[in-house]
Amino acid sequence: MKVAVLSFAHERAATYARLVHELPGVDLIIADPDGSPDDPARGRETARRLGAAYARSWDEAFALRPDAVIVTSETGGRRDLVERAAAAGAHVLCEQPSAADEADALAMVRACEDAGVRLSLASPVCYGPAFAAVRRELAKDEVVGGLTTVLGAYNRPRPARPQGTGAGVLDTDAPLLLDMVDAVLGGTPAQQVYAQTNGILGTEPGIESAALLTVRYADGTVASLDCSWGVADSGPGTGGPTMTFIGGRASVEFTAAPRLVGGFDAAASRERWETRGEDPYAVMLGAFLDAVRRGSGAGPDGAAGVRTLRIVEAARTSVRTGQPVELAVPQDALS
Repeated sequence: MKVAVLSFAHERAATYARLVHELPGVDLIIADPDGSPDDPARGRETARRLGAAYARSWDEAFALRPDAVIVTSETGGRRDLVERAAAAGAHVLCEQPSAADEADALAMVRACEDAGVRLSLASPVCYGPAFAAVRRELAKDEVVGGLTTVLGAYNRPRPARPQGTGAGVLDTDAPLLLDMVDAVLGGTPAQQVYAQTNGILGTEPGIESAALLTVRYADGTVASLDCSWGVADSGPGTGGPTMTFIGGRASVEFTAAPRLVGGFDAAASRERWETRGEDPYAVMLGAFLDAVRRGSGAGPDGAAGVRTLRIVEAARTSVRTGQPVELAVPQDALS
């Protein structure tokens, strides 16, 4: 199987390249024509270190006929790469947000559907066995008693390369929480969104470093989602998203990276906690490529990406106006 990592604009592109390179029976292709050839963090140097094939242009990358691609370009360039991948018959794993706006996201979904390929989103938690177990328990109404409220948090260190990306937590972190809620609710659309943000820990003017979203869904479920950047171990969701699902009879708690052993690190003058578990990105890539081999799907799909993007766009409007934003619900949404 041939797998191409397209662009190194995203901070996790090098991680994806390394993980794909380590998989047996997979040939890695790297394409980063927009990157500086002298930047050790960009694609050309990564390909050299890994001994992987390097394509000097998008045309050259697709001429190598990859079976699957991982799209890690700037957000504005993702539609073009996804459409080209679909035309080449390659399945797609795309970073979040999937597109710059809803129109682009819908076009990407249509292109992949028309080509008969799968468009999956890079939301690592949604691919893991622990979240699958939570979803199974929530599906048993007799256990939880009907879901009413979701409380989610994702508080992590500031990204290593936030400068110049133009992306804050509404673009980088909120989608991961929203994808989890979407999966549990089975794609039920949002009906109302209210959001507040601040940029206190941001590095660029106008880029939010913290956001709080309240989302009411068409089935009555309400989600309150907190995402922020900060220093290490600065919040309840450090190390991965946390989520509490509250029903009429019981609640279910999920932690992506549970704290197991902790103490005070004298050298760093701060608390230190150790976690256990498989690398969620390795799990995600394994599940995605296994699905490609089977010709099936894994994780959130392109339609989920459209629903998430609608919520994020509504959140931006809410921040600007200071008011809740109503979203139209498709007539067949709950059928």
